Amino acid sequence: MTITYEEFEKVDLRSGTVVKVEPFPRAKKPAYKVWVDFGEEIGIKQTSAQVTVHYTPETLIGRQVAGCINLGIKNIAGFTSEFLLVGFPDKDGAICLITVDPNVPNGMKLF
Repeated sequence: MTITYEEFEKVDLRSGTVVKVEPFPRAKKPAYKVWVDFGEEIGIKQTSAQVTVHYTPETLIGRQVAGCINLGIKNIAGFTSEFLLVGFPDKDGAICLITVDPNVPNGMKLF
């Protein structure tokens, strides 16, 4: 299905830096609670992410990532998810996060 450029512009993907990560034992599948700083205008948002195969909390802290910030709030096992951390699956289906290289300011919109 083809979409218009105007439809794509509605998807608000932003750059951010992971500032906090905690285990999420209540999640049905292995996951972390992740907090990302999207800059002064947007602030810090939290989400749940099933990224435990390729990442530890220590390797996530300070990593610049991409997140969709306009999908609304979702309750995941009692935790409020405020954005979608985005990535691609590897050959086994484990998520590999989209990162930014070189780093850009937090809050920049993908286009």
